[in-house]
Amino acid sequence: MKYNIDKNYLIKSFERIINVPSPVGYFVELNPVLEDMAKELGLKVTRDNRSTTYITIPGKNIEKTIMVGAHADTLGMMIYKIEKDGKLRVRQLGGCNFNNLEGETVYVHTRDGRKYSGLFACQSHSVHVFEDARSLERNESTMVILLDEDVSSKEEVQALGISNGDYVSVDPRMQLTENGYLKSRFIDDKGAIACCFATMKYMLENNLQPTYNVTFAIPYNEEIGLGGTYLPDGISEYIAIDIGLIGPDLDGNEHSVSICAKDNAAPYDYLLTNRLIECAKATDTKYAVDVFFRYGTDANAAIRAGNNIRAAAFGMAVYCSHGMERTHIDGMLGTVNILLEYILKKFSR
Repeated sequence: MKYNIDKNYLIKSFERIINVPSPVGYFVELNPVLEDMAKELGLKVTRDNRSTTYITIPGKNIEKTIMVGAHADTLGMMIYKIEKDGKLRVRQLGGCNFNNLEGETVYVHTRDGRKYSGLFACQSHSVHVFEDARSLERNESTMVILLDEDVSSKEEVQALGISNGDYVSVDPRMQLTENGYLKSRFIDDKGAIACCFATMKYMLENNLQPTYNVTFAIPYNEEIGLGGTYLPDGISEYIAIDIGLIGPDLDGNEHSVSICAKDNAAPYDYLLTNRLIECAKATDTKYAVDVFFRYGTDANAAIRAGNNIRAAAFGMAVYCSHGMERTHIDGMLGTVNILLEYILKKFSR
């Protein structure tokens, strides 16, 4: 049975979340939004000391608790040096690809709550001026932020309240086409958070109770491999909702859901992965089972940290991961369908 998901709510939830900056470790702006979204559904949030947001829905059977994880952290940067001429140097937070960040609008978030925009540029920024403008490698040593402020010295930048250690976020530039293609930075993994809220809304509006306790977890350190390393007591399964990948060795596409059988670290649990496949078939959802390289999720991070759990992972497939990403609303709706089926079904094994 395919579930009739509120597509408009799914899209609006994504739009609401994507426009709130949350580079790795920066939770102060998004957590209040997540709490408001939960309250609108009549749900409460709790948090741990790492500022992970948890939303728990009691199940019919309390013998186990399933954790559904969708990470809130995005790629970003942190200032490590203010040059004498006022340009800013940064270190990356997560696996940034500076080649496709060049020319983007970025935002500096100061420790006292101020926000400044800027341009992320290569130091050899123009083909009209620099011989190596095309050939210079884009990395932490060659990229700078040009603040959209009238500053030309380190002292003038510092007078704005900007200092080393300030966070830098990137404009997501979300677009949704009339035929359902979603283009945005950070569909990884804010698309998954939107899917989780759409799942919760469907259950609540249709008076459906999960088979087992379900805790939705929204951490801020997945992009550096730490998001799932701590789990609250009582978790026995961790289902990571994260993007699928698209490539010549992969079967996934934007209209389907990718079920990850193995990532860079290890295979996912045999039984849980089989259950996800069953759920895809039961909801008539297009899906692909793929093996991903240079990829990991909070679910396997939890395994590596020594937690006694089973782990699985799935989600909508995207083009251009860690860049200006693209997926289709079909893949997101399919993700919600599989998640609902998994949460509501009592498996025989």
